[in-house]
Amino acid sequence: MKGLKTVITGTSRGIGRAAALKFLAEGCEVYGIDVLPSTIEDARYTHFVADVRDPASLPDLEDVQALVNNAGVQNADDIAVNLEGTINVTEKYAFQPAIRAVVNVASASAHTGAEFARYSASKGGVLAYTKHVALQIAKYGATANSVSPGGVLTSLNAPVMENEEKWKQIMGLTPLKKWATAEEIAEWIYFVAVVNRSMTAQDILVDNGERDNAKFIW
Repeated sequence: MKGLKTVITGTSRGIGRAAALKFLAEGCEVYGIDVLPSTIEDARYTHFVADVRDPASLPDLEDVQALVNNAGVQNADDIAVNLEGTINVTEKYAFQPAIRAVVNVASASAHTGAEFARYSASKGGVLAYTKHVALQIAKYGATANSVSPGGVLTSLNAPVMENEEKWKQIMGLTPLKKWATAEEIAEWIYFVAVVNRSMTAQDILVDNGERDNAKFIW
């Protein structure tokens, strides 16, 4: 949507970077937040180096219309980054009249628990928090939903993607015999944030059927 003022966290790589590029391609004004610098070069993109764990480090931005909480880690301070970081960013930007949509990136592990304990717990918390946010921003006519990817072809998953034996085991448990790309998940995020106007407090699971054969391999 042309001119939509959008904040996306974790934009330096993976799903967050793909989401930023998707929103930019659709004409949005994007503000990215990450602990790392960005490689995105676009006149409508502004990057801030900040840590979602530290509310004081977050930039002051007024009248944010769309918020995508994507910043996350795996098996390293998961609760603080994935859950508390999502809460910090949402409280900073979403609870105001200009907001139209919040999309939180959760995980298939939030449904199955089949991953590192704190990671699964943090993403399960994101699902619950999304419902809370939906109730809080409904008065503005805004929606809040989550997207839960299963396996995604990103650098975060390199340890199993590059291990032939483990990859074979994973594909044996994945009905569609593939993982999603970051670009595909970005399409879902954009749809939920911009195209959707009536679904709220829901989660979209995009996992190539992993949940029905859940077994964590790492």
